[in-house]
Amino acid sequence: MTRFFLAVGAIFAGLAVAAGAFGAHGLESRVSPDRLETFRTAVTYQMYHALALLVVAWATTQGWGALVHGAGYCFIAGILIFSGSLYVLVLTDTGWLGAVTPFGGVALIVGWGLLAWGVLSGG
Repeated sequence: MTRFFLAVGAIFAGLAVAAGAFGAHGLESRVSPDRLETFRTAVTYQMYHALALLVVAWATTQGWGALVHGAGYCFIAGILIFSGSLYVLVLTDTGWLGAVTPFGGVALIVGWGLLAWGVLSGG
């Protein structure tokens, strides 16, 4: 499981760098400043939670189990739903996707709660 979370975290981090570069150089003249800021938010949250997956990978080496694993899966789901919906919203100008984004945010919040609970309880 450690390798899985390390690999997914590294992949998401690399994709965040690529998305950030694309946003800075490829979108600047194509979308409104508000949409560009939305894109930056997606990149920022993706990077923070990619790094969180690396923390989850480390925590699994400490013997912390199910709760920490749950946190990792929540971070993955949160990145896909939160950042993913914002990317699609900006790139397609599909406003209804804004209604999906909060579900990703909730997954990220739950992930942090599970990580804290897992570390504090040793589970």
